[in-house]
Order: sequence, then C-alpha cells, then structure tokens
Amino acid sequence: MPQLRSLPAEPVMRDLYRAYPATSKPLGELTEAAMRGPSPFTQGQRELIAAYVSGLNACTYCHTTHVAVAAACGVEPDLVKALVTDIESAPIEARMKPILRYARKLTQSPARMTAADAAAVYDAGWNDDALYSTVLVTALFNFYNRLADGVGLSLPEGYPAEAGKRLATQGYDVFAQMAKTG
Repeated sequence: MPQLRSLPAEPVMRDLYRAYPATSKPLGELTEAAMRGPSPFTQGQRELIAAYVSGLNACTYCHTTHVAVAAACGVEPDLVKALVTDIESAPIEARMKPILRYARKLTQSPARMTAADAAAVYDAGWNDDALYSTVLVTALFNFYNRLADGVGLSLPEGYPAEAGKRLATQGYDVFAQMAKTG
C-alpha cells in the first residue's frame, strides 16, 4: 500500500519517478552511472552488492528486484541469500569478500568505518576505484531502501522478473528511456 496518496495502488519505482521528475531525473542519472558506468566491477557484481545491501536492510522491494537484475546479469540468485546469511561460507570469489564486508559494515555501522576496513579491500588487490564504487553502490542502495520503504513501493506479480531484464539491458535512466520511446 503506498504511503503517498498520489501513487497508484501498487506503485513501483517508475511511478515514483514520474510523480517527482525534478528529483528523480538526477537520481536516475546517478544510478545509471553507478550501476552501469565505468567501474572495476562488472554490472553483475554491482547488482550483487545492491541486492546484498538491500537484503541486509530487509527492503523487500529493492532486494527482490536487484536479485532479479543480478540474475539477468548472470549471478545465481541463491548466492545473494547465502551472502546475507554468512559471507564467510558463501560460495563467492575470495577477492569479493572484503568488498562485501565493507558494504555490510558501511550499511550496519557507518560511523565505525576505519582505515583497516579499507586496507582489507586494498589487500585483496582492489584499488581506489573499487573502494569508491563499493561506497557509491552501498550508499545509493541504503538511500533507495529507505526511499522504497518510506513511500511504500510494492512488488506487483511479475514485476521483479520484468524489471530485472529491463534494468540489466536498458539501464536505470528512466527519463532517457521514456524519451527514446516517445
């Protein structure tokens, strides 16, 4: 049920974007750059971080949607569940574990971030661009989780699969997509 009376009965992010274009347009552009622009991470790895952060926050809308986007990018859906349960035993490349630990700590206790947290990322062979991309995606999805839950976005039947395919192939800039389709 939407919290905003101006939204339809089962609102999704595109409905919110259409209702509030002045703030949503730059948000869509930022999301496109963060999730599909230049990065040391693949699109699938960034979607994995987004789904993981959303799972930690128990944001059903974003978690379910981004598990589907990650799947459309070749990430096994069960991997996200395993990561939310326990990074250490999850079947993921060892090099990604410090990235996900960083995202977890930044999500759960941001004021407690230390140089040692960043050092673990660097020690795994990542550089400043990887750390920045981790912070950007983590921060963005902490924001989106609160936005989605705060306005009451829902998951109509079939939406996650459709959104997963669309976002994986067409991207996040809803306004650019609408301009293309007229």
